[in-house]
Amino acid sequence: MDVAGMSAIGLIAGGGQFPLLFTQAAQKQGRKVVAIAHVNETLPELETLADVICWVKLGQLGKIIKYFKREGVEETVFAGTITKTRIFKDVLPDLKGLTLWNKIDARLDDAILRAVADTLEQEGIKVIASTCYLDHLFFPRGILTKKKPDKKQWEDIRFGWSMARRIGKLDIGQCVVVRDRSVLAVEAIEGTDAAIRRGGTLAGSGAVVVKLKKPDQDFRFDLPATGEQTIQTIGEVKGAVLAVEAGQSLLFDRAAMIRAADKAGIVVVGLTEDDQGVPCI
Repeated sequence: MDVAGMSAIGLIAGGGQFPLLFTQAAQKQGRKVVAIAHVNETLPELETLADVICWVKLGQLGKIIKYFKREGVEETVFAGTITKTRIFKDVLPDLKGLTLWNKIDARLDDAILRAVADTLEQEGIKVIASTCYLDHLFFPRGILTKKKPDKKQWEDIRFGWSMARRIGKLDIGQCVVVRDRSVLAVEAIEGTDAAIRRGGTLAGSGAVVVKLKKPDQDFRFDLPATGEQTIQTIGEVKGAVLAVEAGQSLLFDRAAMIRAADKAGIVVVGLTEDDQGVPCI
């Protein structure tokens, strides 16, 4: 691709397909994508899609800033997942990254990402919403599957919604697993799939998974995301329902996800909430 004259946009890429989708969408809008890929996280396919790319290890913030400045990047997005447990064993910070890390008092998701974003912006690199070219990926409102929630499942959805809001206020996670109005698992550093397996195993069958944005969610990063893999994980533990906040989270592989859910008999529903915080279609 001839990228001469194209306006550059940075991409700080984690794992999954989101960075690939963002790259393709940005390029369709005439942007040159300058990608930062993370070793052992980012899919290798990004190498062939991005206009230019630099591979880094977690914590190499100085290297990211230096590369962006060299490529003329003045705005960037965060897209994709980072395996959060890697912060205990697979981080190789440079001086810039180490200095920032030591300044963060509470090493919670949003606190870390906001600190990184603030540092980038102090260097003249604005962090913008990762969905800027991908509005069609927002989770739709309504029941997406042939099967609908029954009365008992609606009770669990409402209960799980309230619990997920509470853990979100604490910046712990975005997902809870419930059954019979009991909390079986709360997502923390292990991620959604691991939380589903843990809670679903305790449920035996019939688990209800609820995933919401945090009350003060920064749309520049770490939006809740679900897809076909989420359904496969729920199916592994014979779960029954996936309820997601519509318009506030991302949905990947929509058609494949719905096919998988219908095949497994899993309900998938996108909800908003009323003025009292009660989920509704």
